Amino acid sequence: MSWLTDPFSLDFVMRALWGGLLVAVLCAVAGTWVIVRGMAFLGEALAHGMLPGVALATVAGVPVLFGAAASAIVMSLGIGALQRRAKLSYDTSIGLLFVGMLALGVIVISHAGSFATDATAILFGDILAVGADDLVVLAIAAAIGVATAVLAHRALVAAAVDERVATVLGLRPRIAQTVLVGLVTLAVVASYQAVGSLLVVGLLVAPAVAARQWTARIPTTMLLAAVVGSAAVAVGLLVSWHAATAAGATIAATAIAGAGLSWVLRATVDAVRRRAASPIPLSV
Repeated sequence: MSWLTDPFSLDFVMRALWGGLLVAVLCAVAGTWVIVRGMAFLGEALAHGMLPGVALATVAGVPVLFGAAASAIVMSLGIGALQRRAKLSYDTSIGLLFVGMLALGVIVISHAGSFATDATAILFGDILAVGADDLVVLAIAAAIGVATAVLAHRALVAAAVDERVATVLGLRPRIAQTVLVGLVTLAVVASYQAVGSLLVVGLLVAPAVAARQWTARIPTTMLLAAVVGSAAVAVGLLVSWHAATAAGATIAATAIAGAGLSWVLRATVDAVRRRAASPIPLSV
């Protein structure tokens, strides 16, 4: 069993594992609501929308987390402003800002010298470079994410079911929507260090999709998504170590494969149940 334990005997791999597990928990909480509300495009747009802030922070020599957070916040506020002022639909607002922020990030990168290595880290992450300080940030982000989901659960459920009912109940669906966008923003910003802006959507969506095949209850979906995401992190790191592949990309691919496997298993179980429940034809 040395092939299973040897990689995790190294400190930097263990830090990557713990960082990935924290990301899995945070993404499970936010990703469940992303799936329930059909907001996968928002997660992808925010992940790409961080690029100009991260690029500017890298060029200026300041912590990239600040740049990522600033860029994601600007995009979140911009989406709301376009909806209110320009009377644009939600997906149209996201699409416009998504393209604009991505283009701005590419422009910044194109004018910065020797940016190729940094751009690769931004896009695909470097989970094996996660340090002790990063673990503290991820732990705080995960705690905030879980606490937010618990405190805002009733309002988020009401807004998801019927915004008019939520308004009648005094739950303020607009505030609930803002909280949800903030939760997704937190997950994307905190997680990009581990898996990069292009791959964070994999951990945000795939584990929740896998979990949703087996339960309709939101808390149970979150818990199961965290288990699936954690398994994807551990298996992805192990495969990456032995196959010499990029760790972040391997983790994201493992998570997506897990979602596919979950769908196949669910379909198989349903088919077996239907066959068992069907009446046996009588022979003449």
